Amino acid sequence: MTDNSGPIPVKDLRGRVTLGLYAKGSKSEREAVFVDTEKGQFILRRKSGPAFADATLNGFVGQTVECDGFLVGTTLLAEHIRLVQ
Repeated sequence: MTDNSGPIPVKDLRGRVTLGLYAKGSKSEREAVFVDTEKGQFILRRKSGPAFADATLNGFVGQTVECDGFLVGTTLLAEHIRLVQ
């Protein structure tokens, strides 16, 4: 699901948060936080957080979360992130 026609609202999108390389082998290569969902893998960003090195997101690595926000291309721009027990 990487339609670039515009933001797609999502509610309660569930997935596991992982850490990995983005754009491996390119000059844009960097470590990024991802969320692996049934809809695919997305870079996870907080709407109110920094674009890179977000310490808050690093705290979710290895956890299952539910997110509300928007899918924008390959990015999930989260307005709310909740841990799932």
